[in-house]
Amino acid sequence: MLRNRVRNTLLRHAGPYEGVTGVYTVDPVHSTLGFAVRHAMVSQVRGAFGAFEGLLRLDGARPERSEAYVSVQTQSLNTGVPNRDAHLTGAEFFDAGTFPLMTYRSTGVVARGDDAFHLVGSLRIKDIELPLDMEIAFGGAGRDSHGRHRVGFEGRATLRRSDWGLTWNAPLATGGVLISDRVTLTLDISAVRQERTAAAA
Repeated sequence: MLRNRVRNTLLRHAGPYEGVTGVYTVDPVHSTLGFAVRHAMVSQVRGAFGAFEGLLRLDGARPERSEAYVSVQTQSLNTGVPNRDAHLTGAEFFDAGTFPLMTYRSTGVVARGDDAFHLVGSLRIKDIELPLDMEIAFGGAGRDSHGRHRVGFEGRATLRRSDWGLTWNAPLATGGVLISDRVTLTLDISAVRQERTAAAA
């Protein structure tokens, strides 16, 4: 019964997306992979990863068949503070020298309606791969100034960094800890469709 309801929901929302069907590569120049984490129990520290690549296989007629894969260079983490970035990419956090990549791979898509989708997938950090779902919003599609077909998506997910072995912390004299275990991931993706002639070449 649940499977039939999900299938009917997908079919109702398939029509508007048929024109986006194709294989896309993420444009890192016009995309952002960011994060935010509470610091010292009072404020948010925000940052982003500057080096990444991704592949989207979109099926506009049947969105549940769409797929996404993203690979991120952990050394490219940037919070705007060099000393903090060195700590975060060092052995106590991402250990970028040993684990240079973290990856995300989708395993399913469910349409929510109103251009919203639930992306089911898994995130791999430091050789630990665990489920991570994301809420995705379709931003639109069209031709850019160079005639290339683009699509856009925004996404958000929350995770506990300790699940992936990112456990470093320090107690505060006033109580609590320096860095929250909860991290919010945000993405703003622009991707370019690979035309058949280019793929054949």
